[in-house]
Amino acid sequence: MTIIPLYFAIPLLAAFLIPVIGKFAKTFTWLFTTAVSFALFVIALYGVAAVQEFPLIVCKMGRWAPPLGIVMVLDAFSAFMALVISIVVFAGALFSYRYLSHYTGQWKFYTLYMLITAGMMGVVLTGDLFNMFVFLEIAAISSYALVAFGVDAEELEASFKYMVMGEIGGLTFLLAIALIYARTSTLNLADISNVMQMFGQTTFFWTVLGLMLFAFSIKAAFVPFHSWLPDAHPAAPAPVSSLLSGIFIKVLGIYTTARMVFNVFGLSRANAPMFFNILIVLGLLSITFAGLTALNQKDYKRLLGYSSVSQIGYIMLGFGIGNYYGVAGAIFFILAHALAKGLLFLTSGAVVHATGTRDLNKLAGLGEKMPTTAWSFRFGGLSLIGIPPLVGFWAKFWIILGALKAGMLWLAITAIVLSGLTLYYYLKIENSVFLKKGKVDAKPAPFTMRIAMVFLVVLIVVLGLGFQQVIDFVVGPAANALLRGLEYSQLVFGYVTTGF
Repeated sequence: MTIIPLYFAIPLLAAFLIPVIGKFAKTFTWLFTTAVSFALFVIALYGVAAVQEFPLIVCKMGRWAPPLGIVMVLDAFSAFMALVISIVVFAGALFSYRYLSHYTGQWKFYTLYMLITAGMMGVVLTGDLFNMFVFLEIAAISSYALVAFGVDAEELEASFKYMVMGEIGGLTFLLAIALIYARTSTLNLADISNVMQMFGQTTFFWTVLGLMLFAFSIKAAFVPFHSWLPDAHPAAPAPVSSLLSGIFIKVLGIYTTARMVFNVFGLSRANAPMFFNILIVLGLLSITFAGLTALNQKDYKRLLGYSSVSQIGYIMLGFGIGNYYGVAGAIFFILAHALAKGLLFLTSGAVVHATGTRDLNKLAGLGEKMPTTAWSFRFGGLSLIGIPPLVGFWAKFWIILGALKAGMLWLAITAIVLSGLTLYYYLKIENSVFLKKGKVDAKPAPFTMRIAMVFLVVLIVVLGLGFQQVIDFVVGPAANALLRGLEYSQLVFGYVTTGF
């Protein structure tokens, strides 16, 4: 009996049990959700350990072998993504207890929270293209409801806008799936890879890849498809913002793009330099435009939203560079950004919970009244700026190293210079909220909120200090899983395991 289905089966089951539990004890729904989230974290750690021994583990659903049956695939990259999902989900669940105290229908929140978790886990584990779409839509639809959870006018408007843009992306992805199935008569990712290579880089090849890149760019909120994200973040509850920015956009946009480009379509900088240059341009555009826009924001969470659009540009830079160092840096930055941005949105939630406002002009004086929140913000911000020895420094360092190894000195210099934008807009929050003296009435964040923030701070520091172990055991194997390219299909058909 394999445990791979437990990654998504446990949160799915939890989503159905929570409404029943909620009828008897509201507090228990939080305890149950947090316990499930921690269990997923433990399973994800076990998965990372398992892929150290096996390059790829395949679970045959219903005992039908690929390509006829649906398979779930765990390799170093999907195990890495599942681990990052579990970390952010656990921190958000822990934070949510006191934060949701003024909301009604809390069991509905936790049901949706588990559904979005199940959807994300399914996306990173599925070896089937249509099921990738199904899990993607489970996660997406849950996120629409979570953004609108407060049902105020602002939240409903943001959710509707997000839903429209998200479903444009989803329908475009579905169109690409239909075209691929019409041409290849298969939905198994490994089998699609084999068939597509027989066709070569034809017009059809680039058409379906272009449709997917468009769809995933909306999901990842790359410029110019980003407008839904800065609206969604201020509207959503803080644990949801932490989840959306920390990992959701990376699963639905970054992971899917990387998996399709490297392992299904078999592209590399050597055989498709123009395509990888497009990825670099997309990354630079997001970093620059969103970074400059963030400078003018006066809303705490909206500024962080534009920051997310900017920072994921670095991930695309790494993948666009295309060599081992660039890809490893991109994957490392997925982890670094998830921890730091998840933390920063939790700090915004603590501030809003204490003061009732997101206006930076009305939040002066919180540095002394909310010291844990202030220092948590500083660690998260410094990590994303790239200050050693925090984990964000090493992630950006590897992306820059990748640019240098590829002979792209101009790109390395540009990436370093653009980090100045990150420094500038985080200093804006630091000065307005935590350094400036003021008389705003606020109390320290509740204990569970502080524990959730400290948990992420500890990971940012520890993983930064132990960066070499992170590279050797987690990030490096994940990068190699992508760079193996078309070998992915051979491994799926050759390493069919039911013992994990």
